[in-house]
Formats: sequence, structure tokens, C-alpha cells
Amino acid sequence: MRISISIILLIFLFKQADKKNLFEIIKQADKVLLFLSGLVFFFGYILCLWRWEMLLKAAKIKLPLKRIIISFSGGIFFSLFLPSTIGGDLVRSIDLSAHTNRPREVVATVLLDRLSGYVGLVIVTLLALFLGGKFVQDKSILLSITIITALLISILLVLFNEFLYSKINKLLHSPSAGKIRNAIKNLHQEIYYFKQNKKVMLNSLIISVFGQAISSLTFYIISLSLGIKINLIYFFIFIPIIGAITMLPISIGGLGLRDATTIFFFAKAGVNKDLAFAMSLLNFFFIVLYAAIGGIIYALTVHHRRLQHHKSPQLH
Repeated sequence: MRISISIILLIFLFKQADKKNLFEIIKQADKVLLFLSGLVFFFGYILCLWRWEMLLKAAKIKLPLKRIIISFSGGIFFSLFLPSTIGGDLVRSIDLSAHTNRPREVVATVLLDRLSGYVGLVIVTLLALFLGGKFVQDKSILLSITIITALLISILLVLFNEFLYSKINKLLHSPSAGKIRNAIKNLHQEIYYFKQNKKVMLNSLIISVFGQAISSLTFYIISLSLGIKINLIYFFIFIPIIGAITMLPISIGGLGLRDATTIFFFAKAGVNKDLAFAMSLLNFFFIVLYAAIGGIIYALTVHHRRLQHHKSPQLH
């Protein structure tokens, strides 16, 4: 179904676009600016890796940076083929869980890593809306921001509010839900542990805000390479919304969904649909490029990981 959704969206978008004009736009893009945007894009991955490593250390999972990079690279690669970013998170959770024999802690760090990114996404959007609200008065944009903010508040309350968590836990009263209830309880305990470590949570949040800002900046530099000249504030409002939508596990790697939402939102800023489509495709090119590099790293270390799997890592 997810593959079908991506294919249907892409077919629809390519039918709507002037294909000759689209490829001409991409061909004439400023190569220096594209190279710069690729470097900025890569720096975003560096920040994400740093954030996850910090969470792993906070959970007292001490691993060599090389081993974390391998797992992180696998996550980047598989997120290209599996549903949204969730697929990549699943792969790195399984990979490090098997290596450390501490699945609860590893999964908790991956979930908190994703949650931190989502919090950063919402913060950047709200700040941009506060600073540049006069540029955006469209109801669909305001509704989108309201929904992603409300969703974040709900998630935070469930995870970090003991009263609400206990109420939800009671709903799983069925005997057949015993394993599920225990799994949720154990995971909640691991995540709740981080609430006590305010320094780690704050640092993770700061990194997430910078990471989201870099994502918006990447799109902005790509737009400059295509000759698009609109206020930078649009990117800090639109890109987080687009990122939140593409997190939904209804497409493969966000393909098609990301392009459709980019065209939809940037039309609000007066950007031609072919230009917006080209901007999204060039951003996807960087996703594919770094996913391929991540896949190579992951594949070349299969033998190394199998050898390590039989060793007991020194965890404290």
C-alpha cells in the first residue's frame, strides 16, 4: 500500500508538471550552491548522530563511536526503503539491541532521539511563525501547525505525565494484553528515567533545534541554486510542516508525499510548481546519496558485526 501511494503520487505529480521544463530547471541549477547545500545537509546528519550518541551515553550504553556510526548508517539506508523515518529507527534499534543485549534501553534512546527531533521541529516552526506570521495567513498552514503542536503536547503528556500514563495503562486490562502492557511499562520506565537527566534533555533539544534549522537552510540554498527568491522565513515555517507530514508511515521514504506537500505549501509563497518540484527532487537526491553511502558502510561491516555479536560489550 505504501509503495502504491508513493508511485501514485509521483505519477500524478509528473503528469501535472512540464517534464521538459522540470529537467531543464534542474540542469541549469547553480552547481556551487548545490554542492554547498549538500554539505549543509550532511552536517544535519552529524548533529543527529551526535544527539543519539549523547542519549546512548546517558542510558549508560558505552559503545565505540565507530559502532554507533555503523548502526546509524544502516538506519539512514533502510529509511529510504522502509516506511518513512520509522523504518530506519526500527533497523538501528534492532541492530544495537542485538549487539548490546539491552533492547529496552536502546529502543528508549531511539524513541527519545526521534521525539527530540520532533520537539525541535515544532519549536522552529512556532518561532518562525512568531517572527514571520505576517507572511503566512493561510488557514491550511495555521491548521497544520496547530495539529503538529497538539500532537507533540499529547505525546509529551502521555510519556512524562504519570497520571495520564497510569490511565492509559489501565485501559490495557485484558489478560491477552499482558505482554503488550509489560513492554509499554518497561519502555515508559526507561524513557521516564531521562526526565531526571535534565542536562541531557536540554542538550538534545538544542541540537534538535539546530538540526531542524539546518534542514530548512538546506532547502533554502537549493532554492537559491534554482533562482527562487522568496523570504527565508517561509522555509522555516514550511519545511518543518513538510517534515512532520513525511514522518507519517504512509509512503516509502516519504517519496511522493514530500514532493506533493512541497509543491502545495510553497505555492502559498508564489513558487511555481515546477520549481517547487525540482527543489524537492534535488533534496531527495541528497537523501539517496547519503543513504547509499550509509548502505555501503552497513554492508561492508556485516562480518565485523557478526564477530562482535558473540562478544560481550563492556557496558556500565
